[in-house]
Amino acid sequence: MAGVLIVVVAAFMVQQHALGQEAPDQNVAAQPAAQQPAQPVTADAGFMDILFSGGITGLTILIALFGLSITAVYLVVEHLMTLRSSVLIPEGLAETVRQLLEAGKVRDAHETCRANPSVLSQILMHGMSELEGGWDAIEKSMEDATAEQSARLFRKIEYLSVIGNIAPMVGLLGTVTGMIFAFQTVASTQGAAGAGELAEGIYQALVTTVGGLVVAIPALGAFAVFRNRVDQLIAEVVTVTQSIMAPVKSTLRKQRRAQSGGKTA
Repeated sequence: MAGVLIVVVAAFMVQQHALGQEAPDQNVAAQPAAQQPAQPVTADAGFMDILFSGGITGLTILIALFGLSITAVYLVVEHLMTLRSSVLIPEGLAETVRQLLEAGKVRDAHETCRANPSVLSQILMHGMSELEGGWDAIEKSMEDATAEQSARLFRKIEYLSVIGNIAPMVGLLGTVTGMIFAFQTVASTQGAAGAGELAEGIYQALVTTVGGLVVAIPALGAFAVFRNRVDQLIAEVVTVTQSIMAPVKSTLRKQRRAQSGGKTA
């Protein structure tokens, strides 16, 4: 919203300055066309010329945006490599641990999880550490571990959201700074600068805003995709965990029923 307001104000200033230049001097108008100085013909500035036309301040802002873009690309690649089902749920781990639990080898199951660090193994180890407290304690421990692992994954992808929110602000900072310099030039010449010069300073200043948006839009899009991916993977981990711990749940219920029957007898 602030960027739109700045652009509107700049356009208004350019229009007012142009109107002030429209009334030509009568003596100049009376001169023959042949005696009037020819207007210089300038070629359109190329993209790289516009990119580096903001001076040291604009270049510094662009370097900062470039750094943010490189960081965003690194995070996207890293998340593509780590936020996968094969990483969070190692192949064969679920079946191996389930078989060990069915055989009553809780210690071996715990060591197997420790040897295969992952989100699934962390949740299972928390659950197995509460076997003596009954199924309610196991379930509560696994729920806490799931929430902890989910929060850890969300903290990883949160950096993309931070970049997506910071980049437009950095670009807007460069635009505001550039417009200040543009209007300062007009003020220093006491209005002698033409509307074209003022407009040139403004479009040069807007380059950083474009750069900020170019960095922010993909970063926010990637954050949304990875956020949904984390939700999907955590739900899958919970389903697998319940399947693995099903034999433990069944055994504990049988023991409770046996204890209840013995007390009744």
